[in-house]
Amino acid sequence: MNKLVFANLLHRPLRSIISIFAVAIEVIMMLTIIAIMMGQLTGQKRMNNGIGADLTVRPGNSTFLNGVSGAPISAQLAPVLAKLPHVTVASPVITNISMTDGLEVLWGIDYPTYSQLSPFVFLSGGPIKEPYDVIVDDVYASTGTGHHVGDTILILKHPFHITGVFEHGKGGRKLISIAILGELMGSDGKASAFYLKTDRPENLSLVTNEVHATRGLENYQVMTMDEWYSLLTPDRIPALNTAMRVVVGIAVIIGFLVIFQSMYTSVLERTREIGILKSMGASKLTIVGVVLRETAVLSIVGVVVGVVLSFVIKGLLSQKFPTLYLDMSVAWVIKGAAIAFVGSVCGAFYPAWMASRKDPIEALAYE
Repeated sequence: MNKLVFANLLHRPLRSIISIFAVAIEVIMMLTIIAIMMGQLTGQKRMNNGIGADLTVRPGNSTFLNGVSGAPISAQLAPVLAKLPHVTVASPVITNISMTDGLEVLWGIDYPTYSQLSPFVFLSGGPIKEPYDVIVDDVYASTGTGHHVGDTILILKHPFHITGVFEHGKGGRKLISIAILGELMGSDGKASAFYLKTDRPENLSLVTNEVHATRGLENYQVMTMDEWYSLLTPDRIPALNTAMRVVVGIAVIIGFLVIFQSMYTSVLERTREIGILKSMGASKLTIVGVVLRETAVLSIVGVVVGVVLSFVIKGLLSQKFPTLYLDMSVAWVIKGAAIAFVGSVCGAFYPAWMASRKDPIEALAYE
C-alpha cells in the first residue's frame, strides 16, 4: 500500500507539487505575518531594555503602549517626582505615533536627565546640543544608504541635524528634544510619561507609595519596567489577538480547500483503481487509509518546504528592513506546522470517505 501511495503521487507530479506549495504557502502566511505582529511586541522590549529606568509613571487613563496616549501631562511634574525620597532621577519623555515619514513612534527626551538613567554609548558623534539636533540609533543609521553624523533628516517635515549615533535600546530610533517635539505636536511643556531611577532596587514599592501619596498623582499608573514588559503580550492587545486568529483562519481555509480539491479530483480519476482494490478485498478503512496517507505525505513535505521558506523570507526581510523586528519563535513554528498538517488532512476526509463508498462493480465498469 505504501508503494501505491508514492506511485500515485509520482504519477501526477504537477498536482502533487501544487498541493505541496499550497500547504507551504499556508505555513509561510502564518509564520511570516505572525512573526511581524509578534515582532512589534518583542521590538518594544528590545528598544527599551537600555533605558536604565526602574519605574514608569503615566496618567491613570493612559495605555501602556508607547506613542498611543499623546502628551497629556505637564512636564513640570519632573522636579516634583525627583524630590521624592529614594528617587535619584526623574526624566520626562514624549512618545507619539507619527505617519508623516512612515509609521514610527517619535521620542522627545530631556537629554540631561534621560542620560542619567543609563549613559548613552555613542558609536560616533555626541549628544543633542541645539534645538533641531537629533541622535539616532545604530539600527536606524544602517537603513537605506546609511545615515551618518552631519546628515540632515526630516522629522514631522522639519529638518534635523544628526549629531550622534548610539547603541540601540534607548527607547526610540530617533531621539530629539522634548521641548521641540512638544512644540511640533502643539503640546508645549507636556509629557507622555516619566521614567524614574531609584536609589536601591528594594525601594521600588516605597517609591510607588510615595508617588501615589503626592497630591494629584493618586490615580497615576506606576509600574516597574518588568511589569511593563509583562504587558507586552497578545493577550493584552485584543486587536492583535483577533488579527492573529484571522490570519490563521484564512491560512487554514486555503490549505483545506486546495487539498480537498486535489484529493477529490484524484479520487474521481482513480475510480477504476479503487474498484480493483475493493474487488481484491480492500476494506473501506483501507481505501480511506490510502487517501489519507497520500495527503499526509503531501502535507509533511509542504510543511517542511513552508518552514524553510519562512526562515528564508525572514532573513531577506531583516536585511531589507533592519528596523523591522521579526519574532519567529520555535513555539509558533511547531504550532503553525501542526495547524497546517491537521487542516490539510481534514480536507482529505470527505474525498477519502467518498472513495471508500464506491461500489466495486460500478467502479470496474467505469470508463
